[in-house]
Amino acid sequence: MIPENRIPTHPRVVLEEAFLMPLGLTQVALAKHLGVPTQKINELIRGKRGVTPETAWLLAGAFKTTPQFWLNLQANYDWALNWPRQEIRPLSMVA
Repeated sequence: MIPENRIPTHPRVVLEEAFLMPLGLTQVALAKHLGVPTQKINELIRGKRGVTPETAWLLAGAFKTTPQFWLNLQANYDWALNWPRQEIRPLSMVA
């Protein structure tokens, strides 16, 4: 369910607060474990980058979640930021 009165939580918050901090993992350790540049993880944590399908697969494997978990977090966040605030009329069929 997507919250209606706030922007959904960015995946970076979930990654940092629900996974890295409780496990005592650093960004460097996670990047090394995933085989990706530390910059990629750092940009994700800073909100400069979103979760891609590739990153979702890697995070899912590392934290025993599903790729859909990470992609849904990202999609809900993106949708909330970009959904149209005005009604969009259906396209009329013109003969």
